[in-house]
Amino acid sequence: MSVYVVGVAGGTGSGKSTVARAIAEQLPSGSATLIEHDSYYRDQPELDYDARAALNFDHPSALETELLVAHLEALERGESVELPSYDFETHRRRPERRSVTPTAVVIVEGILVFADAALRQHFALKLFVDTDADIRVFRRVRRDIEQRGRTFQSVREQYYSTVRPMHLEFVEPSKRFADLVIPEGGENRVAIELVVSRLRGIAGA
Repeated sequence: MSVYVVGVAGGTGSGKSTVARAIAEQLPSGSATLIEHDSYYRDQPELDYDARAALNFDHPSALETELLVAHLEALERGESVELPSYDFETHRRRPERRSVTPTAVVIVEGILVFADAALRQHFALKLFVDTDADIRVFRRVRRDIEQRGRTFQSVREQYYSTVRPMHLEFVEPSKRFADLVIPEGGENRVAIELVVSRLRGIAGA
């Protein structure tokens, strides 16, 4: 089977996950797989909780991208893979894994998926979701508090110490690698429809 890999990048809270899911959901059933780069955060059991919580999760080194690359290479060879699962409340990998078999389209989303050259070369199509910074910040605050058990103070401190600096250093510059820039994320129905239209032919619809 030929596997067509799509990369979806963008800043935190940009709506890239919404775009990636919308594309996958509009393709024929069983033809698309969604992989989140966030699942590949490194497990560091030697650190206690406070030390893990203080790590810079927005730097490329925080992610085991080499494992993701190996998984994509396996899928492209027609092999199944076992994806890791990450717990954002404990900052540890969960014991359970997610079994994935090759599909016609594989969508990989994450803030740093274009920042790594080895990963980037696997993308046949690269989409960058571009959303204003103030909107992204409010979305991140809400997500981290409601879904990841964080306090407002911890979210604020992390944003100023690592999220914003890493966005400026790694995420924003990676936009130049995109084939298509999608403003306003999941609200841009026209852009999503154009991408889906292209991928339906690849997915065999």
